[in-house]
Amino acid sequence: MNVGRIIETDACVLEGAAWLANSDLRFADALEQVGPLPLRRKPDGFSELLNAIVSQQVSVASANAIWAKLEAAEAHTATAIAQKSEDEMRALGLSRQKARYACALAAAEIDYFDLRTAPTGAVIETLTEVPGIGVWTAEIYAIFSLGRADVFAPGDLALQEGARMLLDLPERPKEKELRIMAEAWSPWRSVAARLLWAYYAHMKSREGIR
Repeated sequence: MNVGRIIETDACVLEGAAWLANSDLRFADALEQVGPLPLRRKPDGFSELLNAIVSQQVSVASANAIWAKLEAAEAHTATAIAQKSEDEMRALGLSRQKARYACALAAAEIDYFDLRTAPTGAVIETLTEVPGIGVWTAEIYAIFSLGRADVFAPGDLALQEGARMLLDLPERPKEKELRIMAEAWSPWRSVAARLLWAYYAHMKSREGIR
């Protein structure tokens, strides 16, 4: 199955950034300000999605502390969690809801190897069938864990705000609006996302926003 370009190296990101800069002068200007974009490739598989669940709506420090407990208890793999109850997962620091999500993810028995070659739409559909994994999490997984070059996450508030600033929009675009706008950045939408995240961070730093 053809899944399009896979971003594997910094050279891939550079290629996509050059394409975007040639397509839109506003992207070219942003690249001059933020410099080279990060690769940000992550592993794929169960642990990466479990980490995403653990990190939901808590600080980085809290997420890291909970993850350390899971690792110490060897309760961060699908096989291990499948043998535990929700109460046992809660005892390791997860909320009741996240314990349910973790157990549901383990029970889903997702074939992560097959996801590597599945169409992006099928990846999103498969992952969002699991409680606790929404479209945003699935799109982020496709971008960074699977390396898909042409995926965007328009529900991301930083991307919405980055687009507002870069494109000089009167207000932050809604998810549906930004998804349509991002079609113009195909086949390098995930690089456009990297650029918008970097631009948003740059502008926050420049303006002293906290």
